[in-house]
Amino acid sequence: MPGLPLNAADRAFFTALDRVVYGNPFSDERAALIQRLLPEGGAVDLVADREALAHLVEPRLRAYADPATLRRLSNADRPFVESGFLYVCYHHCVPSIDALIEQHAKQGESPPVDRVAASVIGELVGHGFPESDAVRYFAFFYQLRRAYRFILRSLAGDCPSMHRLRRALWDNVLTHDMRGYEAALWNRMEDFSTLLLGETGSGKGAAAAAIGHSQFIPYLPEKRRFAADFTESFIAINLSQFPETLIESELFGHRKGAFTGAIENHEGVFQRCNAHGALFLDEIGEVSIPVQIKLLQVLQDRQFTPLGSHERKRFAGRVVAATNRPLGTLRRQGRFRDDFYYRLCSDVIHVPTLRERIDESPRELAELVRLLVARIIGTENAALSALAMEAIARDIPRDYRWPGNVRELEQLVRRVLLTGRCTLEWDGVETGPAADAEQLAQLLEAGRLSAQELLGRYCALLYRRFGTYAEVAARSGLDRRTARKYVVEYGAPAAGEQAPRD
Repeated sequence: MPGLPLNAADRAFFTALDRVVYGNPFSDERAALIQRLLPEGGAVDLVADREALAHLVEPRLRAYADPATLRRLSNADRPFVESGFLYVCYHHCVPSIDALIEQHAKQGESPPVDRVAASVIGELVGHGFPESDAVRYFAFFYQLRRAYRFILRSLAGDCPSMHRLRRALWDNVLTHDMRGYEAALWNRMEDFSTLLLGETGSGKGAAAAAIGHSQFIPYLPEKRRFAADFTESFIAINLSQFPETLIESELFGHRKGAFTGAIENHEGVFQRCNAHGALFLDEIGEVSIPVQIKLLQVLQDRQFTPLGSHERKRFAGRVVAATNRPLGTLRRQGRFRDDFYYRLCSDVIHVPTLRERIDESPRELAELVRLLVARIIGTENAALSALAMEAIARDIPRDYRWPGNVRELEQLVRRVLLTGRCTLEWDGVETGPAADAEQLAQLLEAGRLSAQELLGRYCALLYRRFGTYAEVAARSGLDRRTARKYVVEYGAPAAGEQAPRD
């Protein structure tokens, strides 16, 4: 006997609600859907709108509260009503799950979750969901709240490019259609690698961390805990920090005696990353062709072998890679393999520069300063945020292009908190990129530089502008060791400035 169909009004309502339930919370389309479903609509706070919608859904579900009634619905209509029960249950548990996540993130130790789990699973089972499905939905709710928290909080800003970035990160974690993700992809995401592109200091690390902390982690009801700790499920490594002789050991690990100096066993990042986590390979554009080949093999086979060992180990996490280098140029030059690129680019996300963000919305600078002050001192402080903004308005040129992006802004905010000013100079000696270039041009015009001094000062200028020896080497055409020598010799920091970093 065919199931009963929904009436026209309920079908229209629950069909639209289904798109809300499985839609991207950072999308304009979902926000518009929520407001259309509300009786009066209007520009209301979106969090309040979601809560109001949950209260609106509950009365419509009463007719289907008996699981037997729900089962009598047609196969085409039943999933839409089930989405309504999921939506209401989710909003019932949001405060409790958020509290668990916040406590865990601050204290670093996983709080007991069994009471919240029992409540959520029990509510869903009471609505007719099989217990195995209810257990998975609880883990899914936990993932949703982590993803929302880390994507929203880690990446401040309200300009259009930041809205696009948040939407892209959510799609990267949960796909553009969460119904398909929940049905088939939640345990297959390790097959989807991600490439983050953007300038130095623009926030690629924060974007990668948001992805890494938001992966699906199954709930184990028999052990009354999750299968992994989300605070330990993200591992980052900056590939430009290690010499060629050590990078494979850092990636894949080694056994005692594998090479001179290997006095004990060492676990590489691929082994330390758990099956429900993500590994962030920063500065992927710096690695040599031989290392690219070995990384490609890991991505293809999901297996690796520590140096000095014959034991094959499996890597089950996700890979997120990032670079500030133009990969198109590197590929044309034969310095970045095409097959390696195509293994990394399941999703390519562009992280906007600070100057792009400010150009889109002048309010972006104030919002970032507010977040940075809160991050530095541990809480929001309107007076200190205002002090920093006053100093920036007074001391920084209006058309300044922020070559160091958010990282540079953060150090300027720290400088304001220490000294009350944020000029682009130390002890009266201007050290900004524009000043470096102007000074170099004056010395050239005066004919006061030897060829070696010219090259050395140019390398120092590049380092001040881009911040890594690898970038200096790439732009000057020198090998990395020679570039470093010139930077150290001709780029000695002024008083109070940090020494060059490797």
